Amino acid sequence: MRLFAVTVLVLGVLGVAAGLAWSYASPRAPMAVTDKGATVLADPSTQALIAADGWFAAITGGLGLLCGAAAWFGRREDQLAVLAGLCAGGVLAAFLTLWVGSSVTLGVVTVEAAAPGLKVVAGSLKLTAHGVLVAWPLLAVAIFGILEGVHGYRDSPLRNPYT
Repeated sequence: MRLFAVTVLVLGVLGVAAGLAWSYASPRAPMAVTDKGATVLADPSTQALIAADGWFAAITGGLGLLCGAAAWFGRREDQLAVLAGLCAGGVLAAFLTLWVGSSVTLGVVTVEAAAPGLKVVAGSLKLTAHGVLVAWPLLAVAIFGILEGVHGYRDSPLRNPYT
């Protein structure tokens, strides 16, 4: 139980750091301010929304791979608690990354006006492809399972049954 809690806690802290990295790396979509005060997407053909999803997937997926490998190499006993911690902690970390990244603005934010006389501001960072939220837990558990499978096969007496 202790290994599970420690794994979830460590991944939660990494999720906050990943949120700051996502906020720093991702572009903001240009939003136009209407005369009624509402903001709408200034350029419907912008790639900033897709880029934000891509940066989120790259950052959380990469950290998922690193966390899964580190957990497998670091803890050889009580692997079930660590594996469950990777899954639950990965979900927590992904949501913390989303929350921190969309709440904090880091890096240089630039927007260009699409039309003269239009007030354009930088939009808030958000995900449009919600499926990337599973990148962290999925890749952490997958690399852990692959490493365990390779190790289990290499040490198996069934590998060379005729010797």
